[in-house]
Amino acid sequence: MTGTAGPAASAVRVLLVDDQPLVRAGLRVLMADTPDIEVVGEAGTGAEAVRMARDIRPDVVVMDIRMPGMDGIEATRLITAELGQTRVLVLTTFDDDDHVYGALRAGASGFLVKDMALEEILGAIHVVAAGEGLIAPSVTRRLIAEFAARPDPAPRADRRTVDGITERECEVLTLVGRGLSNAEIAAELFITVATVKAHVARLFTKLDSRDRVQLVIIAYEVGLVSAPR
Repeated sequence: MTGTAGPAASAVRVLLVDDQPLVRAGLRVLMADTPDIEVVGEAGTGAEAVRMARDIRPDVVVMDIRMPGMDGIEATRLITAELGQTRVLVLTTFDDDDHVYGALRAGASGFLVKDMALEEILGAIHVVAAGEGLIAPSVTRRLIAEFAARPDPAPRADRRTVDGITERECEVLTLVGRGLSNAEIAAELFITVATVKAHVARLFTKLDSRDRVQLVIIAYEVGLVSAPR
């Protein structure tokens, strides 16, 4: 395990997890010249990632899915259950990996594709570290399409999950599930962006969701969103 020296005082502390040392080294090099991101550790297995996360409590864990022994999905589930302030970004080859949905259900706040541009990787880390967990609408739409392509895309959650929300909040949740941004939701419902943000904040509380990604999953699982086939 390694770390970088001399980070900024407010640097986002990142734990890199991948069973391929070259992938970890590449990510570490990409982040080395970024003063507001500090790589505080590296792990090569899911079990090691859980141990290190407990010890160093990073802000963000960049987590590979396919690893020997404990995979990234189980490691994500354990980390997010125990360390409420630590966010997990799944590291994947999205076009080939059918486990992304499972990782998000396990508590991940989003994902990184291994061939993403540096600016996108750094941006995703910052957004998730800020507690927003906001995935770009275009990416959300792609996820929904991926869900629909699964052999059994039927809702998995009881509709009573959303019984406690208002009609307007249900409308907002549906549009979040469809991958719309706050501005797009505001235009769709003829309300202000600030009002949309307030509704989303209340949905986080009422549905016990860590971030926007979890709202997308709930909307899909209770049947509010019907993905295109």
